[in-house]
Amino acid sequence: MKRITLKDLSEFLSLSTSTVSRALLNDKNISPATREKVLEAAEKMGYRPNAAALNLKYRKSGNIGFVVPEMITPFSSKVLQGIQEILYPLGYQVIITQSDEDPVLERKNLNVLEQFNVDGIILDPCHETYNEEVYTKIMERGTPMVFFDRIPGKSTHASKVVVNDYISSSLVVEHLISTGRKRIAHIRGPETIRNAGERAGGYERILKKYRLSDRDLTVQTTGMSFADGKNAVKMLLEKRIPFDGIFAFSDTLAIGAMNHLLSLGIKIPDEVSIASFSGTELATIVHPQLTTVEQPLIKMGNTAAELILEKINDASSAIRTVVLDSRLIYRDSTVTGH
Repeated sequence: MKRITLKDLSEFLSLSTSTVSRALLNDKNISPATREKVLEAAEKMGYRPNAAALNLKYRKSGNIGFVVPEMITPFSSKVLQGIQEILYPLGYQVIITQSDEDPVLERKNLNVLEQFNVDGIILDPCHETYNEEVYTKIMERGTPMVFFDRIPGKSTHASKVVVNDYISSSLVVEHLISTGRKRIAHIRGPETIRNAGERAGGYERILKKYRLSDRDLTVQTTGMSFADGKNAVKMLLEKRIPFDGIFAFSDTLAIGAMNHLLSLGIKIPDEVSIASFSGTELATIVHPQLTTVEQPLIKMGNTAAELILEKINDASSAIRTVVLDSRLIYRDSTVTGH
């Protein structure tokens, strides 16, 4: 069956295509009688608008870009769930891209999303500064952006959704000390990620408070994988740096370290306590289960979606930074018999 076009509809009604088009779009300059006549004919003839053509004409795609470092762990998928809860009922679709912690690939993904004429982009950047200029140019060209979790440098003026990494990290280290740990190592996230510095800052503040500081206890990683966590704890062992606790930047780094210690017969938490940051389901599917800072990931997604809608609906709306509360969940990796 032949697809009914706008031209077919206009010929049937003896109206111009522009009049029919505006009537279908509920243009206030079209009389109610004409609008009703057009809608009745469209229904009768089975007319369906060409979404791609309308999107091109009115510069709206109904799509939102979602750019994240990885979709392997539950972190990004939980945030995505929160985004979809807000956007899907409004008719938006989400285009998902993954940078694999590579800022060059992130830049390519952003270019592709611009080519798709997305209405906005929600981004968890993999590098604090590498693509700052790109973010700014995208926004100057009219595509709003919202950042969550990790955020770019201070020169990028956009709305953000974060948790207080500094305070939450302080609470984790306080907890480890309260269980009797005095040699707490920190597996630090990559230097290119701003909240790696925030979490390290919270760790360092508490160690100074209790006069337990030792620079040798901080291990700098260049990646976020299980292997990076394993390599970090191997480095401590090979250098014969004594430690009885570990605070890791992420669940993946903590699990990598923990699995290596367990393979060597080191008991957790009896000999080494381990705590992490992120709070995904990964923390509960390992043995022992991980004590972790649990971030409100679905709420983070909800908030990011609300912020991008604010900018889509009103480009002059205020730039906002929303700080969400996180909570420390105690589990068997730090508390025996918990």
